Amino acid sequence: MITPALPISRDTTASSDESVTDWALAARHGDSAAVEHLVRALHRDVLRYVAHLCADPQAVDDLAQDTFLRALGSLHRFEGRSSARTWLLSIARRAVIDSYRRAAARPRLSDTADWQLAVEMAQPQGLPGFDDGVALLDLLAVLPDERREAFLLTQLLGLPYEEAAERSNCPVGTVRSRVARARATLVDLLAEGGAAHTP
Repeated sequence: MITPALPISRDTTASSDESVTDWALAARHGDSAAVEHLVRALHRDVLRYVAHLCADPQAVDDLAQDTFLRALGSLHRFEGRSSARTWLLSIARRAVIDSYRRAAARPRLSDTADWQLAVEMAQPQGLPGFDDGVALLDLLAVLPDERREAFLLTQLLGLPYEEAAERSNCPVGTVRSRVARARATLVDLLAEGGAAHTP
């Protein structure tokens, strides 16, 4: 088992990429001494790289250990086309990315009793048109279903009247009439402050 507190000898930290790659290739064939040399030579590099990528200092040792476990598990596929250092650091990068993905997939706990209010407060409200959009949704909710559908298809989605008629399964003239009535109702509601009901 790899521990985060492996002693690092001076001769292995100064070793070149070629010797580290040679150790990886020897470890691939079952040489346990080569595995130990490989881990000692690259442990500090992996720790530094993971610490650079990771925002959580407490997770660095775990991610470094995960990197070496992944590397030793896939050592049989290492063919020496790149240096062992490059190969191991790419595994470290994937380990960090996977940890972010796992953390993002976990549900987050809320420390507030009224989580719905917290969600509403987190929504962007100062954006231009935000209040107008909310008001428009309230006004559209008052319209009868067929008028709202015709208005949304033609005025908001920008569909031609013919296409809106096909989607609504009614004649084009009916769509035009519904849109005109919806506009008139919305104008009346705006004039009255949005408190009126459709006839």
